Amino acid sequence: MLAVFEKSVAKSPEGLKSPQSDSTSALKDGFLAKEFSSLHPSAVTINLGSDGLVAYSSDKQNPLLPRLFAVVDGIFCLFQGHIENVALLKQQYGLNKTANEVIIVVEAYRTLRDRGPYPADQVVRDIHGKFAFTLYDSSSKAVFIAADADVSVPFFWGTDSEDRLVLSDDADVLKKACGKSFAPFPKGCFFTTSGGLRSFEHPLNEMKPMPRVDSSGQVCGSTYKVDVESKKESSMPRVGSAANWSSHY
Repeated sequence: MLAVFEKSVAKSPEGLKSPQSDSTSALKDGFLAKEFSSLHPSAVTINLGSDGLVAYSSDKQNPLLPRLFAVVDGIFCLFQGHIENVALLKQQYGLNKTANEVIIVVEAYRTLRDRGPYPADQVVRDIHGKFAFTLYDSSSKAVFIAADADVSVPFFWGTDSEDRLVLSDDADVLKKACGKSFAPFPKGCFFTTSGGLRSFEHPLNEMKPMPRVDSSGQVCGSTYKVDVESKKESSMPRVGSAANWSSHY
């Protein structure tokens, strides 16, 4: 799977950019979409207009960690992995028996967006299993991205030469645009347009960048870990507030 978002939709964390960056433009002349399609001939690419693109392919996948893609009411979601408590989540979100993992994620997001009773970290924490997903909401121009606490699914993110956020389960695809400005997506974390990167296991702690050096000794994009010394103030969602749901953790 592949997703590229303009910085107006998903601002890349500063630490992702390597001081020795050799990145290029992911979207110029359809560069990265073409690279992805060359590796996955059956890939489907969807242009998100001025906000970026998403691409999906079902080939060359791990049967134990399948990829899924869905579009529901302008919400685009790429999902890889499997959820263990599917039946419970279907009941929680009022979904029918045919709903699969990607539909559960879409419905969880819609519940949050439309003033659900739980904070975002609780909703992601309630998903038990091995997973990584990228969701884009065309109505609010917002993203919702997450990975499980054990990094069970290969999932990487980086920044291209124009500070776009790039995500993929294929590190080689991501490197073509991001060069050394990439890193594994932080385990047990989620990322939103308005809230940035947060740990769903430790939602009140800030995240701090940790320099990453490759085998040749060159500095790459930072990994992010929970800062146990730093906490943010807790806030409760206000019913009827015009603020975006993702600003409340």
